[in-house]
This record gives sequence, structure tokens and C-alpha cells, in this order.
Amino acid sequence: MHKRFKILILIASILGMLAVIMGAFGSHLLKSQLGPKSYSAFETAVEYHFYHTFAILFTALLYRSYRIKGFFWIGLFFLGGICLFSGSLYLLSLRDIIGLESLKMIGFITPIGGLALIGCWAAIFFTVVRIKSA
Repeated sequence: MHKRFKILILIASILGMLAVIMGAFGSHLLKSQLGPKSYSAFETAVEYHFYHTFAILFTALLYRSYRIKGFFWIGLFFLGGICLFSGSLYLLSLRDIIGLESLKMIGFITPIGGLALIGCWAAIFFTVVRIKSA
């Protein structure tokens, strides 16, 4: 198995496991402790975490099929986007529970993570467009 393909699969498997844990944690333990706005933000974080975990798997398969190094880097940038977008939403929604009021400033990171995720999808598009058909 190619090393970079394996790395992307391992990243996706860990992220998938964490997404399930965060979703269960949210629905079983946090729903009664968070206000509607915070809980909604937490759910959004879990959803995008899941969607883009599948995007990393998809990118790994593209990398394996075409051996274009750009797909590997796109997969890593998806990881960064998940960390920035979902990670900041997790922290923002939990700030009252974990007692860190100073986390309000982290809200500026969320759109940067969203832009990173959008950029990854655009990068897949432009990489595939350049592939010459047989």
C-alpha cells in the first residue's frame, strides 16, 4: 500500500472515530447542558466533521487512482479545515462548560476553516479538470 494513501486512510479513520464520539457525546451528555444556539453550533461541527472525513477518504481514493501528489495535500488541507472549522465550533459551543470565556475570539477562526474546506473542494475540481482522459 502506498505510504501517502495509507496516511490519508489512517487520518480519515481517526477523524471518523472522533466524529462518532463527538456526536454521541453531544446527543447523550451535552443536549441538556447547552442552550439551543450552542447545541446547534455543536451539531454543525459534528456534521461538517463527518462530511469532510468522507472527503478525505474520497481524496485518498483519488490519490490512489491517479497518483497525483496534489490529492495527498488536499487531503491534509481537509484535515486542517476540519480542525479549524469544526474545532473552533466545538470550543465555542463548550466554552461555558469548560469555563473559558476568553474563547470568544476563536469565532474568527471558524470562517477561515470554512474557506479552507471550500478551497479543498475547488482544488479537487481544478486537479481533476487537468487530468487528461485516455
